[in-house]
Amino acid sequence: MNHDKILILDFGSQYNQLIARRIRENSVYCELKPYYTSIEEIKEFDPKGIIFSGGPNSVYALNSPDVPDEIFQLGVPILGICYGMQLITKKLGGKVERSDEQEFGFAEVNIDIDDSIFNKVVNNISDPWKVWMSHGDKVVTLAEGFDVLAHSDNTPFAVIKNTERNIYGVQFHPEVEHTENGSIFLDDFVKNICGCSGDWTPASFIEESIEKIRSEVGNKKIILGFSGGVDSAVAALLLKKAVGNNLINIFVDNGLLRLDERNKVVDKFKEKIGLNLIVVDAAERFLSELKGVEDPERKRKIIGKVFIDVFHDEIDTILEKEGHAVEFLAQGTIYPDVIESVSAKGGPSDTIKSHHNVGGLPEDMKLKVVEPLRDLFKDEVRRLGKALGLHEHMIDRHPFPGPGLGVRILGEVTKEKCDILRKADDIFINEIEKAGIYNEIGQAFAVFLPVKTVGVMGDVRTYDNVIALRAVRTIDFMTADWYPFEHNFLAKVSTRIINEVRGVNRVVYDISSKPPGTIEWE
Repeated sequence: MNHDKILILDFGSQYNQLIARRIRENSVYCELKPYYTSIEEIKEFDPKGIIFSGGPNSVYALNSPDVPDEIFQLGVPILGICYGMQLITKKLGGKVERSDEQEFGFAEVNIDIDDSIFNKVVNNISDPWKVWMSHGDKVVTLAEGFDVLAHSDNTPFAVIKNTERNIYGVQFHPEVEHTENGSIFLDDFVKNICGCSGDWTPASFIEESIEKIRSEVGNKKIILGFSGGVDSAVAALLLKKAVGNNLINIFVDNGLLRLDERNKVVDKFKEKIGLNLIVVDAAERFLSELKGVEDPERKRKIIGKVFIDVFHDEIDTILEKEGHAVEFLAQGTIYPDVIESVSAKGGPSDTIKSHHNVGGLPEDMKLKVVEPLRDLFKDEVRRLGKALGLHEHMIDRHPFPGPGLGVRILGEVTKEKCDILRKADDIFINEIEKAGIYNEIGQAFAVFLPVKTVGVMGDVRTYDNVIALRAVRTIDFMTADWYPFEHNFLAKVSTRIINEVRGVNRVVYDISSKPPGTIEWE
């Protein structure tokens, strides 16, 4: 890859992925690497600029994350964000202390020196710049050669700069949506300060990927686990463009899919697009393994393991027929999967939920792994899908979890519960589409609750199941707000579900935000 590149060193900030996404949105390639990346690897990456992310540590704490001194001798521009700015200050001879007044949330930054880094972030240099602060420490003495460019009421050094060494620091987070024109600020840094040209586009990615895949694979065949979701669909189209019918797609029906999903996948991708698609019906096997299991993490692990087993069995069948013609296994792994599976601190991260598309494959698997989307974020995958000609309805489709309905049924998973949830979920999504608000919502779905309630239907007393509805607005899926449906809409959906789905007598709507809740219930 001959594009200009930015390196982001990750110090554990919850916003680290947002830095990369903001830069890539402006057609500049960047990668997020842990802070302990060696200086040799950094030199090999050959970045035109380096960004130090924020992080939860204090620079004066024992064994706090650090970087080698040589990084400041590479001669490329550096931007430190929050912890990154404090680390730069400490490394170069300044002083950082615990702040008496912590600063979390919105703050107004007043610009002291009219520097080019502030291009377009405010209308007039005298206007305050609204930014998002999140720090408990602050710089109290600048390192030699640094000037203060801006301050806030609680932070005397909100933006700093060493002109001679082309090093900048900001105490706030320009990557989050809350910072006004933060994306413009970052774009100005990578293009005007670092000199990146902004030539990383979906078209260039397709061209380079096809060349790379053909060079790696040759005339051998590739097997892809195909789910019908955006990631696997885009991976399949890209691989098909590169190797044609040498791509073999395996679709596993695990019995935990949305209503009529299997038939829709076959119609769209096998009949209309012409993918070489094998369908494996493994519903009974999955449901049998899930019998009696209620713990959500255990359900995820069982579903992941059974998927691998079923997939491996099908690969063995293909290998018996195809022999040595098959040498590669493709996965729809995307960049957040890779990042979230490795802790920035080099140790285990807190487990929120398990991913089963990074790792987890049998050690005796002799196929070489190909991951054509490994370097892309979800929004980049969607843009790539559009460039490849994937239908907009497919590109904009809401995410569906890998374990499927297995984590939308709270408690034990059974076929009866799956059938009830499928119908309720389909009614909910159908009404959202009819209302013309589907694309205003980041994710919407129904959840089967592990409780029953008393009801009256006609003249008959019932004791039936409860369905919860969940819909959120989100930009990055890291934070989310519940969607404010009109009451008439919710009444209509509730009436349809209760009247049309046998076994349901009550519908509720989830108005929790993320945080403190997660988007999915399990």
